[in-house]
Amino acid sequence: MKPMRLSELVVGIKGAGEMASGIAWCLYQAHIRKLFLMEIPEPHAVRREVCFSEAVPLGAKTVEGVQAVRVEGREEVRNAWEQGQLPVVVDPKWAMIEEVGPDVLVDAILAKRNLGTARKDAPLVIGLGPGFTAGRDVNMVIETNRGHHLGRIILEGSAETNTGVPGAIGGYAEERVFRAPASGRFTTLAVIGDKILKGDLIGVVKEHEVRAEIDGVIRGLIASGYRVDEGLKLGDIDPRGDVSYCTTISEKSRTIGGAVLGAILRVFNK
Repeated sequence: MKPMRLSELVVGIKGAGEMASGIAWCLYQAHIRKLFLMEIPEPHAVRREVCFSEAVPLGAKTVEGVQAVRVEGREEVRNAWEQGQLPVVVDPKWAMIEEVGPDVLVDAILAKRNLGTARKDAPLVIGLGPGFTAGRDVNMVIETNRGHHLGRIILEGSAETNTGVPGAIGGYAEERVFRAPASGRFTTLAVIGDKILKGDLIGVVKEHEVRAEIDGVIRGLIASGYRVDEGLKLGDIDPRGDVSYCTTISEKSRTIGGAVLGAILRVFNK
């Protein structure tokens, strides 16, 4: 792949949730501005205050000074670039990849398995976390598991296997996460940033109550009214109690964003 000016690179990102948004934000700060994010009609993002996926229901979303807007089609994508905005397209079949033809494609769905991403999709294809094999279905894999190897760029092989256990914050791991007790519509009066106590009611799925298991601040919460499947992560509680963490990008997202930037520089900044 030939060297390119970073300002001319076109980067497509599958997903617009927390990790995808952290990546987009990091690349934007590095003056890689020709970005577009692809999302489903009802995003199941949890940390919505730092997710560009909120542009889908709201029309626009600003995260740490960078604004994303919901658009339709290639021309609106280009118009958003001219305005210095990040375009978010409702595109569950990823049709914009063929329409726009990105130089880099990042699969940031975090589905723990590959849902169809292939090396032929772009000159440089990067997969986040388990489910991808560098050198086979993607060019590079970024390690997403917290710990010593977080953010490592993998050129051959796969990321660590998903443990299914959330990273610990303030000494709490699984207890800080609340999940759907059944399948159905999730309804809640709570909002991100609420301070709650152990046992407080957070929401309801059908007739099943969802209650806090620890004291803290609601850092993430899926949108009320969305349909969820049993076991789906509905949100998380930060026991540190700092409300500012709800509206700022996490250290994990920043690390992974920096790793994706580093992966791009390896290829296009020779």
